[in-house]
Amino acid sequence: MNWDDLRVFLAVARAEGLSGAAPRLRLDPATAGRRIARLEQSLGAVLFARSPQGYTLTEAGQRLVPRAEAAEAALAGGLDGDGHDGAGRLSGTIRIGAPDGCANYLLPQVCATIAASHPDLDLQILALPRVVNLSRREADLAITVSPPATQRLQGELLSDYHLSLAASRRWLAAHGAPSGPEALRDAAMIGYIPDMIFDAELDYLAQFGITRVAFASNAVSVQLNLARAGAGLAIVHDFALPSAPELVRLLTGQLRLRRSFWLVTHAGPRDARLARVSSLLRDGIRAEIARREKLVADGANDA
Repeated sequence: MNWDDLRVFLAVARAEGLSGAAPRLRLDPATAGRRIARLEQSLGAVLFARSPQGYTLTEAGQRLVPRAEAAEAALAGGLDGDGHDGAGRLSGTIRIGAPDGCANYLLPQVCATIAASHPDLDLQILALPRVVNLSRREADLAITVSPPATQRLQGELLSDYHLSLAASRRWLAAHGAPSGPEALRDAAMIGYIPDMIFDAELDYLAQFGITRVAFASNAVSVQLNLARAGAGLAIVHDFALPSAPELVRLLTGQLRLRRSFWLVTHAGPRDARLARVSSLLRDGIRAEIARREKLVADGANDA
């Protein structure tokens, strides 16, 4: 196979169409289309299903992606075939999809630490208030709050994390602390927009019988800032609390939730570069959650 054709194939797969891929390739869409047709002819397989909405990978196309990415990793920056240069440094681009809480409060520190040891590695953080679609090549790796439900993907438990009820000192001065979980049903609650909760693990309020959400957002960062502004009570990630000194944890003996992050990749063998980045992410996220939760446990956000 010709590497230039594989390069075009990867760009079209990632952009899901010729128009989106062409600027990255510095080719016009018609030329990119001819290159894809040439590759399909050489392989004797249809790699994309064409439609007015774009190009969608066929099963043959999905099987080719890992091989093409392995070739890309081996060629990027003079790599040695294991996904790194002679000094063991990674290069190329890796896109990590994650829910916005993880993307805002954990991944910046973790990615900065990885980049310090691998300055030729370009890391992209895709923060979405929904599940990242690896099958559509939205990202190379995904962090989720539930294990994958399809055999086409494989999941690895990254780390448990905790959430607590919190409110600003200003809100507490005006309204007082709730006496128990049952008091939350009549309080001004901050949470997700109910019909936009994309995973049952995020439906925190329902387990306490709370049906009214006075202030809602699909983004964790917005919910946190609503609480910081004194809008009401919120279920907040403990690892986010060090970034919000205005907030105080409440009812810690009665209301503290535990959830998990999963690292999700395509099933089957991974190229060496992706495997190394996965390992660095796993270790980094575990360490960062432990560090930030220890700050909270030491009383940084307690009344």
